[in-house]
Amino acid sequence: MKTQNSTQVPELGLVCITASQEVRFRALTRKRLLQLTLPEQEQTLRTLYTENLKRLNKAVEFCARENIHLYRLTSALFPFADEPIGKGILMELAEEMELIGKQAHLLGLRLVLHPDQFVVLSSDRPEVIENSIKILKTHALILDLLGLPRSPWSLMNIHGGKGDRAQRLIQVIQDLPDEIRLRLTLENDEYAYSSQDILEVCHAAQIPMVFDAHHHVIHEKLESYDHPSVEFMLVEAQKTWTIPEWQLVHISNGDQSFADPKHSNYISLMPDCYKTVPWIEVEAKQKELAIAQLQKNWLGSRSIESLI
Repeated sequence: MKTQNSTQVPELGLVCITASQEVRFRALTRKRLLQLTLPEQEQTLRTLYTENLKRLNKAVEFCARENIHLYRLTSALFPFADEPIGKGILMELAEEMELIGKQAHLLGLRLVLHPDQFVVLSSDRPEVIENSIKILKTHALILDLLGLPRSPWSLMNIHGGKGDRAQRLIQVIQDLPDEIRLRLTLENDEYAYSSQDILEVCHAAQIPMVFDAHHHVIHEKLESYDHPSVEFMLVEAQKTWTIPEWQLVHISNGDQSFADPKHSNYISLMPDCYKTVPWIEVEAKQKELAIAQLQKNWLGSRSIESLI
């Protein structure tokens, strides 16, 4: 696993797909699957999983070619893998998955996951928590099959979910099986859980915090990424990482305005303090093009004035 010292520049991460058609994955709706007979369902999922594994391998090769060392796997890589029919087919592909994980390791590519919004560990409804854990177990199995460590190196990042339920969230996290808990991270959001809220939960649950500067400025109604609280929360978040060199953060810019939660095409504004962060996921619509621009105009200079 790659570590980083203070003299190294941040690694910028690709989120799921490329702006071009080079990295894309096949999808399948539940409605379409249920229209098929059981044998047809099995064959359809087997074909889809096999094809998506090939495309994942292409994603790994793409990142290596573009000097990208962080890649967020799509949470929809193996649809319905949380059902018995999908899990059985997934296990058939264990050998192929292990090979891809080894290839990513050899190429120095860190693989992480961000499960979808249906994962809510702080819900008032036990069935929602149960289903959320079911989804997380499936993601953990995928990471296990890829041969990735049960640590925040191969993290699974989620939001706090239901607001004002911090104690429930902490308790649920503490009771999670190791394959989930040892990989789990929490991220601050725009509305329900502030950076300070999530920081306190992470300390209590003893898991790392993924700091998102854009969510922070929206929640706190700030007008700049250079507000002192941004750097303060970044430093505080780093303290939740047992291995500080693994700290991961997110960056995005507002589309139509600074506080717009919708992501822009490129990153034109960066917090000055992010120069000290080891790993940054770039959440921009233009994906690898946004990363290339940052590599040239932000990391290639000591100034972030006018990135675009």
